[in-house]
Amino acid sequence: MSTASEMTIHVLEQVVKGLPVGTNLALLHMLWAIITGSFLGSRGAIFPALQRCGFSVAESRRSWQAMAEGTWGIGQLVKNWRSYVMAQERWQANRYEGYRVLAIDVTAFWRPRLQGWQGKFFHGIAQRALKGVGFGLLVQVGQVDGHRLPLLKAIIPAGFNTESQDALKHDVLWHVQQSLAEDEVAVHDAGASVADMQQHAIPRFVLRLAKNCTARRNELPGNQRGRPAEYGQIVRPLAREHNGNVLPATPPDVETEFTYEERTIAVHGWHGLVRRDQKVSQDLETYSIWVLFDPLYQNPLVLGTNLSALPYTLFRLYLDRWPVEQVPLVAKQTLGLHRHFVWALLSCIRLPALALLVANILTYLAATLPPLPTGFWDRQPKKRQVAFVASWR
Repeated sequence: MSTASEMTIHVLEQVVKGLPVGTNLALLHMLWAIITGSFLGSRGAIFPALQRCGFSVAESRRSWQAMAEGTWGIGQLVKNWRSYVMAQERWQANRYEGYRVLAIDVTAFWRPRLQGWQGKFFHGIAQRALKGVGFGLLVQVGQVDGHRLPLLKAIIPAGFNTESQDALKHDVLWHVQQSLAEDEVAVHDAGASVADMQQHAIPRFVLRLAKNCTARRNELPGNQRGRPAEYGQIVRPLAREHNGNVLPATPPDVETEFTYEERTIAVHGWHGLVRRDQKVSQDLETYSIWVLFDPLYQNPLVLGTNLSALPYTLFRLYLDRWPVEQVPLVAKQTLGLHRHFVWALLSCIRLPALALLVANILTYLAATLPPLPTGFWDRQPKKRQVAFVASWR
C-alpha cells in the first residue's frame, strides 16, 4: 500500500473515531468510496461505487445502512476532523491585525425530481429557485506550507421542510453568532446584507455590497425647509444612471491607497452610516462602506463592515473568503457527488454532508502529502499553489 493510501486511511480512522462499533468501520468504507472518486464511475449510485472499491455485497449493504441509519452526526465527524488537523500543527490560521477569517457560504445539491422534498434554493444559471438539498458552510482559512487552505468549522444542513434560502441563511447566521470567537470576523459574499448581520447581532463582519447600494448619515440634515427631517442624508458610494439621469457619488469621508502585489489600490470610505430604512437615532448600530478600486478588475469592490480596521486588512480579510468555495466544488465536480441516487430524507442530507467533509479532507491531504508523479514521464513532481481568484467583475 502506498504512503498516500496509508495516510488517507489513517485520517479516515481518526474521523470515525468514537462512533459505535460496526458503524465506524462501515462508515469508513463509505468515506473511502467517496475519497477515491468511485462515485464518478458509478454516476452517483452507492452500491456500484462501493463494489468498485472491492467491498463485498454484504459489506456494501452494511456501509449503506450505517450511512442511512447509523447513530452519528456530521457535527461529530467535523469535530474529529478538526481535532486531528490541530494535533498535526501544520495548518496555521491566517491573521490580519490579529483577526482570523470565518468564511460563510451557502450551497445546494440539486434534486429537481426528488419527491416529497420542499427545500428550494436559487440556481445561478437557471436564475430561479430549484429543488435541492441546502447546506451552510463555516470555514476557517489558513495555510499549510504556503498553500492557502480552508478548514471546516461546521456543516449546517437545511431540513427538508426548509422551503427558502432565507430560512437556511437565518440558521447559518444564528450559528455564526453563537460560535464566533473573539478574534474571528464573519466574512460573507453578497448573499447576505447589513440588515441580516445586524438582525443576528454579528459582532464583527465584512461583506460585499452591491454596486448600487446606498446608506444614510446618522445625523439630521441642517437648514431644511418644510416638515422636520427624520432621516439622514443619503450616501451613494458609486455614481450610477437612473432613467437617463446621472446620480453622482457622495464625496468620501476618507481617501487613501495601499499597495498589494505590486499594484496600487485606491480606497474611498464612508463612516458612521445606518441603513437607508432607518431613522436618525443614537441607539442605532452604525457601519462603514469601503470602495476599493483595483486596477486588475473593471468594477470596484464595495465592502460593508462594522470593523475598525485598515482598508488593507479588510481587503485581505475578504480575499480570504474565497477558499470556502473549494469545498462544494471538490465535493460535487471532483468527487462526483453532484449526482447521487438516494431518496430517504435522512440519506439525502447525510450523503452530501459526508461529501463536503471528504472534500475538505482531500484538499488537506493534497497539501500535506509528498507530490506524486502522474506517470513515468513525471520524474520530478512538484506541488502547485492553488489560486483562488476573487471575482467581483
